[in-house]
Amino acid sequence: MKFGIMAGATSAFGTGVSDLVDFTKQAEAMGFDSVWMANIFGPDAINTLSIAGWETERIELGTAVVPTYPRHPTAMAQQALTAAAASNNRFSLGIGLSHKLVIEDMLGMSYDKPARHMHEYLSILAPLLKCESASFAGEQYTAHVGIRVDGANHVPLIVAALGPAMLKLAGTMADGTTTWMTGIKTIAEHIAPSINAAAQQAGKPQARVICGLPIAITNDIEGAKATISDQLKMYGELPSYRAMLDREGAAGPADVAILGDEASIRRQLRSLKDAGVTDFNAALVDLGNQEHTRTMEFLAGEIS
Repeated sequence: MKFGIMAGATSAFGTGVSDLVDFTKQAEAMGFDSVWMANIFGPDAINTLSIAGWETERIELGTAVVPTYPRHPTAMAQQALTAAAASNNRFSLGIGLSHKLVIEDMLGMSYDKPARHMHEYLSILAPLLKCESASFAGEQYTAHVGIRVDGANHVPLIVAALGPAMLKLAGTMADGTTTWMTGIKTIAEHIAPSINAAAQQAGKPQARVICGLPIAITNDIEGAKATISDQLKMYGELPSYRAMLDREGAAGPADVAILGDEASIRRQLRSLKDAGVTDFNAALVDLGNQEHTRTMEFLAGEIS
């Protein structure tokens, strides 16, 4: 299992573009395999990681994730290929549907038929990321176009997928999935077998399963849970994450967080690997006593 880390998960390292680039450089120096960045209501993730790619040499850079609805698939492909060129082809594109609350209620766009939307989106995006031409006409998207960015090769495509329909799409039309607020049991019994069955049926290699979870080394587990419950409350209310928490038997985000001392954390990480996780995306939790630094240093020491 590879070890990645989430940029911007805690404000302790700063949240500006220069802070995020510095964090990526630090993660590379510490030996992390990858840095992942969400695209929410702050700096643009693809642009920021393009700059980070220019400033680093080895580490994989990926989005987890960029919402599809606000960007046409050709625009998404053009940005991703540019990020690949800027990073000497170390960029992976993670995309997702986002949520009805964001797309429909905040942005005023239709969130109708999300699975159809993603299928059509991938039908255009996937070939473009392989530097091939796309020719597709659907209900929501149509494109007959090719994009060329000198220096860019194939960009790995990751689709945030939790439900059966999305996992099938991710397994057949992409290279893997990235999850959030999804516990070890649900990864083992639902996410990993579903996406890998779809990949196998499509004649593709085993899918990447990138698991993002809050993590903190701490001796005060109950205090850490209280902090996480407060800071990440909304993730227990969004329907897609709520469904995964219910499947796990978890009351909220704090119940799927990876917490404890070094030995306990090590056991939980081993369980993630055994569950089928190929990449762990560590979302460091700032509990106010430098635990985030301690946790980051510990994870760096676990990288083989």
